Amino acid sequence: MPFISGGDRYQAMFTALDDMVAPDSEARVIDAFVGSLDLDAMGFDRAQAPDRGRPAYEPADLLKLYVYGYRNGIRSSRKLARACEVNVEVMWLIGSLAPDFRTVANFRRDNAAALKGVFREFVARVMAGVEPGFRSVDGTKVRASNAKDRNFTPSKLDDRIARLEGHIGEYMRLLDEQDAEDDAVAAGGLPRAELERKLAEAEERLARYEGYREKMESEGLSQLSLTDPDAKLMKSRSGFEVAYNVQAAVDSGTHVITDFEATDRVTDHGLLAPTLAGAASGGGVLEIVADKGYADPADMAACLDAGVIPNVVLPDGKDSYELEYDYDPSGGDPSSTDPAQLAACLRAGQIPEAYAHAVESAEVVEKRAFVRNPADAPSPGSVEEMRERAVLGFFVRDAERNLVVCPAGELLRQKSVKRNGNIRYANKLACRRCPNKERCISGSGKWKEIDFPKDVLEKPCRRWGGAASAAKEQASGHYETKTVVVVRLRPDRAKCAQRMCLSEHPFGTIKRAMGADSFLLRGLEKVNAEFALMATGYNLARAMSLLGFGGLMEAVRG
Repeated sequence: MPFISGGDRYQAMFTALDDMVAPDSEARVIDAFVGSLDLDAMGFDRAQAPDRGRPAYEPADLLKLYVYGYRNGIRSSRKLARACEVNVEVMWLIGSLAPDFRTVANFRRDNAAALKGVFREFVARVMAGVEPGFRSVDGTKVRASNAKDRNFTPSKLDDRIARLEGHIGEYMRLLDEQDAEDDAVAAGGLPRAELERKLAEAEERLARYEGYREKMESEGLSQLSLTDPDAKLMKSRSGFEVAYNVQAAVDSGTHVITDFEATDRVTDHGLLAPTLAGAASGGGVLEIVADKGYADPADMAACLDAGVIPNVVLPDGKDSYELEYDYDPSGGDPSSTDPAQLAACLRAGQIPEAYAHAVESAEVVEKRAFVRNPADAPSPGSVEEMRERAVLGFFVRDAERNLVVCPAGELLRQKSVKRNGNIRYANKLACRRCPNKERCISGSGKWKEIDFPKDVLEKPCRRWGGAASAAKEQASGHYETKTVVVVRLRPDRAKCAQRMCLSEHPFGTIKRAMGADSFLLRGLEKVNAEFALMATGYNLARAMSLLGFGGLMEAVRG
């Protein structure tokens, strides 16, 4: 039996591009949606045809190319330019145009701010015809265009600088030996020319690393990424990688991504309110769910101010969250859902009607808090002077340079800022090689972490012994009493139980099915623009399943 044979490739064919594109193709939805947008009003560059000079490509054609490309896992400007020549649906979308890859790349770069507006417009049109539910907020780490070797922390720089200083000292010792013995080859077997080359290379690297450290100290940076300055080293499920923390809100009824924000924050603390900024401005109150990583009382209080009820998963043993507001007796209208009125009610100890099912109580109480006096201790001086004090058994802090010297003489750098305002310092690399770590690390800890209030410059290490064994941390200050409103918020456990089913699926689809597991662009603004294209591609597929081809075409035409 013969095989199925194809047609004659040399046979002339007479057909239109439109006949080669399926009647229910997503390309037709993209064409209808982009064709209905006012790109000039949305801020796209060159949306109006120039009066003179060489004609430019119409922004609508390039936007169609990008939306189609990100939906189908084609993100590189070179691959998109290639698709213009070989992909029938792309040819149909942009009228058989073949822009150069630089033209394609420049469009995405120059219109970064406007691309998020395209995402918002698509969401608004899709959600206009469906019943929305509550929102699930979660974050995912998306790799940045920056290798780990091009990312530095102060502790990493301290370690490399110390090693380079040791290498330089050894090279100079070998050179001195050669000079003394009038020998062309050092004791290690290296010729003088090779030693001088290695010495020059080490000195150049040392100067470079010292420049990085000086820049970080002068600008107060916790990390320095050389390729993408906005990216940070973050912990993900696959280990540590230089990435962005992308926050996304997913609607429970449609599974559509309704809002997002790419951030350089390494944790999710405090990111609920920024992610949902303006989400409830259209009227009514919005409910959201989030995991324990978002349990930040100040952030949750800001959400209530904005008309958002934050159902954050409770820690074991707790049944509610306590949020605090400064007391203001003026009050507001409890029946209103306007954010200004909601905030005024909460500060007066009133429970708005829209929050009655979530807020158990709002009590006006007097709270007494300890306030530290500003530090009046003299500056600790140079690092060497700090070491002289530290070896007696103290952790000595330099607030201006934001570093701590431990009793072993190592530098501890800022790791994080705690919710109470204390600064946590650590140096994992130094602790791992410290022969005396048992003298300051208790329990099963592998490295020392120490918290300093902003006005404290010195803390004793009692396990170290010596002068610090009888010393006490000076906690000079006074107590102040103020009137606050304590709001008790009880999250909806039934809604919280649905969180993983809502938040994880969009991220998995974008990273795996669409192949968008890393960013190609650099900088927060451009990264947000790129994720806008990723999210629009995901929403396009989701809306097609939700509304069908006919319903989606009707929705995107506005």
